Amino acid sequence: MTKPVIADTKPQLMTLKPGKYYWCSCGSSSKQPFCDGSHQGTSFTPMEFTITEEKKVAMCLCKNTKNSPFCDGSHASL
Repeated sequence: MTKPVIADTKPQLMTLKPGKYYWCSCGSSSKQPFCDGSHQGTSFTPMEFTITEEKKVAMCLCKNTKNSPFCDGSHASL
């Protein structure tokens, strides 16, 4: 797998509490936008990120963002 699977063509809006998260970069996770280990055996690895205070975010599901793990609107050109 050289290109990620497009999990969806729109972001997932959510409120995240402070903590450590692992964003799925391969697009195959059944727990989008978070990693469930589906990348095993591929060249993909999850992206670790930390939220320091509760906030609303738009998580990228198209896996083409230049602002991982957050949506930058790249899905509009797919």
